[in-house]
Amino acid sequence: MMPGVETIRNVVADLRLAASFVTILPVASSKPAGDGAIARATWALPVAGLLVGLAGALVYKVAIHVGLTPNLAALLALATTTLITGALHEDGLADTADGLGGGRTRERKLEIMRDSRIGTYGVCALIMSFGLRWSALAAIANPWAVTLALCAAHTAARAGVPAFMSLVPPARPDGLSASAGAPPGRSVAIAFGVGTLVLALTLGPAKALVGLILLALAGLLLARLAIRQIGGQTGDILGAFEQTSEILILLVAASFLSGR
Repeated sequence: MMPGVETIRNVVADLRLAASFVTILPVASSKPAGDGAIARATWALPVAGLLVGLAGALVYKVAIHVGLTPNLAALLALATTTLITGALHEDGLADTADGLGGGRTRERKLEIMRDSRIGTYGVCALIMSFGLRWSALAAIANPWAVTLALCAAHTAARAGVPAFMSLVPPARPDGLSASAGAPPGRSVAIAFGVGTLVLALTLGPAKALVGLILLALAGLLLARLAIRQIGGQTGDILGAFEQTSEILILLVAASFLSGR
């Protein structure tokens, strides 16, 4: 088989694996998920995020076209992205809030995070997440600007995940994060490059820089909190990182794109 053909097949397999990892779309890759395959495919996470953002943007545009208000259209767009991802990241955010906020010891915090039941901290975190994202999209209002904002948010929010996985050790030897493994430097660099490029194209270089600074600060704060309280990161922590990043980029977008 020609090297170029094999490279294309690997890229497609990584894209399918990344999409199946963070969405409920029936695109499971034939590439084995073991032996570090998930870690290597993390470069494609922002690409999968871009597709999620485009789906939400399409629903928003259709909702506005049929006469719905920006508030209702924004809610439908959020419902779409949540449905496509199977609320994976929202679940991680809620579990992280419950575990870090409700447990007294490291063991108890990890136990709470594995509990499928949701607590007060988790409910409050989800209300804040949906409220801030909904308000940001409704404030932007213009369908084209909302498209740019959703693409920027969903791409950039996942672009930092490989770096977070690489720099912050797993909190426990089992679980989703530990089984995925640490992404190689190449995957981290590509994901960061894709996220930065999409941010610059959608929000402009200056706003993209603001967004990157905020994402870096959020990542550092969450990493410090996770290491101090539970000894590292878990799949839930990664979900919380994605949600925090998504919120920050939408707020940056709302600051610059509102009313356009």
